[in-house]
Amino acid sequence: RAGRGCVVNFEPIIDAILRAEQGYVDHPDDRGGPTNHGITLAVARANGYDGDMRDLPVSLAREIYRRRYIVAPAFDKVAAINAEIAAELIDTGVNMGPARAAEFLQRLLNGLNAQGSRYPDLFVDGRIGKVTLDALAAFLRWRGLDGVKVILRGLNSQQAMRYLDIAENNPSQESFLYGWLLHRVN
Repeated sequence: RAGRGCVVNFEPIIDAILRAEQGYVDHPDDRGGPTNHGITLAVARANGYDGDMRDLPVSLAREIYRRRYIVAPAFDKVAAINAEIAAELIDTGVNMGPARAAEFLQRLLNGLNAQGSRYPDLFVDGRIGKVTLDALAAFLRWRGLDGVKVILRGLNSQQAMRYLDIAENNPSQESFLYGWLLHRVN
């Protein structure tokens, strides 16, 4: 658990993502196409990589994770409040997009604010800013370690339901539901 001003080492979080992603994959039902180290073709191209996806360097994947899935969505700022919550947001962001992960957190914080008596309702925009960070800090000051558990359970619950929605709305994605629930929801 990190607190304000603490430096968080993101390498173990990235290591866990790399283990879950398991290298190069080109599943015919994967809408992201060829993927290596969890980085899709589109994301690799957007980050200047023009080689074969089989050859994507793990060092580049790590840099993309840091830039696109930790710093850009401000999950590093969440980590300064609580590293466990940040790790969950990062992992969800890699798999569903950082904005979706941020929306999950914002929705939870709205539902857990005692009808606005602990902190104001958030505008659910999928962006972590000062208001969201202040709300998270206020919630954790109020609820403590049990609050961390509740946020983590709530994030994972929303993630699981989103995976089920994806599979129900596109049967080709059923190929991935079991693995998503096994490896991504914990």
